[in-house]
Amino acid sequence: MQKISGKEVSQSLIKRLKALELPDKILAAILIGEDPTSLSFLRQKEKMAKELGVDFRLYKLSDKLTNDDLRGEVGKISKQSKVSGVIVQLPLPPAVNKYYVSNAIPREKDVDVLGERALGAFYNDRNDVIPPAVGVVEEILKTVNYELKTKKVTVLGLGKLVGKPISVWLTGKCRELYLLDKESDLEGIGQVDLVITGVGKAGLVNPKMLKIGAGVIDFGYYYFPDGRLSGDFDPNPEKELEKLSFYTPTPGGTGPILVAKLFENFYTLNPVAQLRLD
Repeated sequence: MQKISGKEVSQSLIKRLKALELPDKILAAILIGEDPTSLSFLRQKEKMAKELGVDFRLYKLSDKLTNDDLRGEVGKISKQSKVSGVIVQLPLPPAVNKYYVSNAIPREKDVDVLGERALGAFYNDRNDVIPPAVGVVEEILKTVNYELKTKKVTVLGLGKLVGKPISVWLTGKCRELYLLDKESDLEGIGQVDLVITGVGKAGLVNPKMLKIGAGVIDFGYYYFPDGRLSGDFDPNPEKELEKLSFYTPTPGGTGPILVAKLFENFYTLNPVAQLRLD
């Protein structure tokens, strides 16, 4: 059984990015409100930006602004000529329509592939970059030398950030694909080879539910009242865990790779990025 180290995979990605010309552009991160989880995610991105030397700038907007005003501010930031990538940091306050606000980001600067134009282009296989979550799955499967075309796969959760784009990407790549949400009967996942989950419900899946040799890629995150972080996948009991082929822990699994994939998108969207010859 292989426990995927998100840090190791992300460091490998960073090494590849360091072999590219550093974009002489700004990666703009927009924070709406002061959500602790959003701040935590931003710190991870700031840390990686510093390691790469990327000009990463934070723009703070009040959560008291209307959706129209927020969209307008995001649009203004996005139109700056020096800005070559824009992030609207999630999660957002409940009153904020994340898709309406994110649609102000031009497709060519949408590193998260969150806006409708970028997502629509991705669904039609004509976007320059893929959603970071899709990139994470691709990278992990490459790391474990996984042969998708013979496998049965279940995607748990059909959100626009994780489940939906991953399911679209998987279509035609695996033997069978099952799409479930958190209210679905999960009995059938004991028959599949790979479970990809992004629901945000602690302990939704555990090793006892899965077949020998199954793999788990977990994007879900849930904070308990005491501050502990959990994914959708509970690795207990440990004696059952050993029967799996691989899994991603939470924390330390998909998270670091997601951040690295976002920066990979930033480099890809920057037209001056090229391999160094020195």
